[in-house]
Amino acid sequence: QVQLVESGGGLVQPGGSLRLSCAASGGGRINTMGWYRQAPGKQREVVATITSGGITNYADSVKGRFTISRDNAKNTVYLQMNALKFEDTAVYYCNADITTWGIPIQTRAYWGQGTQVTVSS
Repeated sequence: QVQLVESGGGLVQPGGSLRLSCAASGGGRINTMGWYRQAPGKQREVVATITSGGITNYADSVKGRFTISRDNAKNTVYLQMNALKFEDTAVYYCNADITTWGIPIQTRAYWGQGTQVTVSS
């Protein structure tokens, strides 16, 4: 059974930093991984994604401040968040496209449970 487990959220002052981690378990081939976020009253939005080959994409709002990376040996994706702003406050969700080798072979998106990031003075 595939699971994504996130860690690293918390409360931070504006201008501060946090690092989120998300570890995948349960087998399968992990393709693109990413981080999404959802603020109160808003739709979930993509923050950053990274392919299995290391190609990254970022939302314009976080470019230059956030860095996504992954350790394929540990099936883990990270999000280093620097220069945090009030508007970064949200629940952050890990996402991974994973191919599992059942019958039939299936590729689908999996989600973590979410971790709260609060930027407040």
